[in-house]
Amino acid sequence: MSAPSPDDARPPALPPRDPRGHKGTFGSVCVIGGHASSPRMMVGGPALSARAALRAGCGLAILAMPQPILGFALEVAPEATGVPLPCTPEGELIASGAAEAIDRARGAAHAVVIGPGLGEGEAQRQIVLRLAAFEAPPLVIDADALNALAATDRFDLDLRAKAILTPHPGEYARLAAGLGLAEDPVDPARRAAAAERLAQRVGAVVVLKGAGTIVADGLRCWTSSVGNAALATAGSGDVLAGVIASMVAQFHRAERGSASMSLYECARLGVEIHGRAADTWAATHGDAGLLARELCDLLPDVLAQMRRA
Repeated sequence: MSAPSPDDARPPALPPRDPRGHKGTFGSVCVIGGHASSPRMMVGGPALSARAALRAGCGLAILAMPQPILGFALEVAPEATGVPLPCTPEGELIASGAAEAIDRARGAAHAVVIGPGLGEGEAQRQIVLRLAAFEAPPLVIDADALNALAATDRFDLDLRAKAILTPHPGEYARLAAGLGLAEDPVDPARRAAAAERLAQRVGAVVVLKGAGTIVADGLRCWTSSVGNAALATAGSGDVLAGVIASMVAQFHRAERGSASMSLYECARLGVEIHGRAADTWAATHGDAGLLARELCDLLPDVLAQMRRA
């Protein structure tokens, strides 16, 4: 693996906020996730992603979730709007009906997060693969959506979307096994090569989470120097997915012309913001006990500090 260029040694600068902007100026993020059937209901993950996207500056957030649990998620993130996904009486997603509802939701979005709390099953796999086949809007593929890809032989052939994959080492290992890759996502000396190899294979940006999060696009590779052990808590990955999607919605826009940021730059910026928020919390509280919703609520202060720098 070649050494990163000097520009890759630091994250990109946070673009200025348009003082005359409105909700549409700052983009919309659609979050698809949640699980309503036994053995475990999952509500918080997508709500945290939506909350993080809004706290990171996007104008609108849309929650597309199984109908039985959507209302609970909107109580966590009442600033978002909701799109109910049809389910069986047992709470299982109905793939065909969910696809129609998701198509309406993603049509209004500048970035889509798919996976937080989504659960596993054939309906989920069909939904993920269908989204992966569309070229727009860009996807942030996280959590159970990564597992859905890993459960599909040669999923790289189905991935046509402009995408950012955000695996932790376990999810990376499952993705790599399905593609015949033998990289090590844990060894600090080999993590960068692992992220770069997966990015090259699937033609997407890879955010390999963990101590020293790696961002790679197959040509460039960057290691984060921020963040701490407080991030080892439920929901912190959902927050990261929302922050990255917010950067995409705001700054990866055709109307920005030459000022449009690449998905690689958006991913690096999201990782930097997320890590700085955790460091801000740890400076007062130490490296344990962080709640993901607290991480969300630190994001505006971090953004302000970065813009003043």
